[in-house]
Amino acid sequence: GCVLVVSVIEQLAQWHNSTVKAAMERLCNYIPGKYQIIRHMLCCIDREMNADVVCHSLKLCKQDPGQPLCHLYAPPKVSWFSTFFKATDCGSFTGFSSVCAFPLLANLCEKIKYVMRNKLPFEDFDGDKFSTFPTLRGYHWRGRDCNDKNTTVYPGRRPDHWDVKSDSNCNGIWGVDPKDGIPYEEKFCKGADSQGVVLLGDSAGAHFHIPPEWMTVTQMSAKSFANLPMAFTDELDWPQFSEITGFLNSTIGGWTDSLYLRLRRRNRCNHRDLQNISQNGITYFPTNIAVYLSFSLARNQLLDNPAIVIYATIGNDVCNGNRDTLAHMTTPKEMLSNVMQALRYLDSRLPNGSHVILTGLVDGRFLWDNLHDRYHPLGQLNRDITYSQIYSFLDCLQVSPCSGWLTPNETLRNLTSERALQLSNVLKEIARSEKFANFDIFYMDFPLRQTAEEWHKMGGEPWQLIEPVDGFHPSQIAAALGTRITWQKALHEWPQVLGRENPFNDQIEAIFKDQGGH
Repeated sequence: GCVLVVSVIEQLAQWHNSTVKAAMERLCNYIPGKYQIIRHMLCCIDREMNADVVCHSLKLCKQDPGQPLCHLYAPPKVSWFSTFFKATDCGSFTGFSSVCAFPLLANLCEKIKYVMRNKLPFEDFDGDKFSTFPTLRGYHWRGRDCNDKNTTVYPGRRPDHWDVKSDSNCNGIWGVDPKDGIPYEEKFCKGADSQGVVLLGDSAGAHFHIPPEWMTVTQMSAKSFANLPMAFTDELDWPQFSEITGFLNSTIGGWTDSLYLRLRRRNRCNHRDLQNISQNGITYFPTNIAVYLSFSLARNQLLDNPAIVIYATIGNDVCNGNRDTLAHMTTPKEMLSNVMQALRYLDSRLPNGSHVILTGLVDGRFLWDNLHDRYHPLGQLNRDITYSQIYSFLDCLQVSPCSGWLTPNETLRNLTSERALQLSNVLKEIARSEKFANFDIFYMDFPLRQTAEEWHKMGGEPWQLIEPVDGFHPSQIAAALGTRITWQKALHEWPQVLGRENPFNDQIEAIFKDQGGH
């Protein structure tokens, strides 16, 4: 983090032909107030040293005994480098071991740690696992609560007495038609196969994204960082634009198309019935995944509508930042045990008539093949930092999102893809052979090849399907195209999963417009 920030400051000075101090002030003026912790770096950056050198001087970067010296840029001569470290006293950040140690951010970080640990909304006054607050696992992640003081009112439930008096399931349909005395919910939604969508996923499902304009100085302005507070409190995820549960128009490039939006268009009664239970990083997935699900999933078997559950941990089981990455990958035996445990739990919680779709793992060789020799946003000004260098830097720090695929070692990339295929085959066999009481189960390969082909037909390049800053996650374009491909597969092979098209959709929308709603 330090190296990235210092690099941006030095490039700002270069781009605007200013001093480093002026560049620091420029960046501070761009960033919302309480996030301006970078002012503390001013002393060292004023020395105009290489970003690696500055961050080691601040003691935010270090070299552990017996470990290699991790650097993004070419290091200075060894003798000078060593002398600089011994002689320079820029002060130290040892009292601030992370950004969360800064007083202004400590309280916010505690909130973020809570929601990351529990995968539940921080602001949830009635405890029904739904919120009226957007971030901190609020309605960006789950359908928006319409009464946060009543635990029996939440998205996805069956209507209470056809919602004659109030909206118990938050789909906006309630009251009685004065023309015939029939409740709107009964008239429009009875027998309409209403169902929600739930994603159990990883950082790809959560839609991890770092805006490239945060580190591309030629595009940088105060407007670039306007979304920083929201992004920070959503864990740098953008589930509101994601492939499965996205519901807002994308502000991060591309367009939003999601399984939820398509189900909602098919049946307007499905409004707000979504849950994105995804988490960045493999370290947050416990061995006992059933416990993880039990605490986070909001579905009452007796009171709620059925749901389509997408189980899509497309990379976590083979991706880690360990030096001996193969030894830390999930084995086929572990995969079978973990997934079966989760499915048995789901069978005890999901309403009858639900569906589960298991998504295979991605073939991540696509990443290296299409990005390694391209310039990273941080390297575009001086054409000096490629994705290969970024991958090596993260791997050296042992924080690589995927050491097995983000590596120049072709053998290791192939072995990682081989393990991913083995685990996908486990999921495929589960879908073929296992039966459950309350849901049917399906398998689909992760549609990377079809997505790339579709994008090529539209005149796009393969690298545009990958997040530009982390060089790892699917981009907004890939998410939208993936939705289209998944939907077409479901229409042709599993039409029963999607439910019938509601013939009253136009009437529902017309009533909303008459009442000034949308």
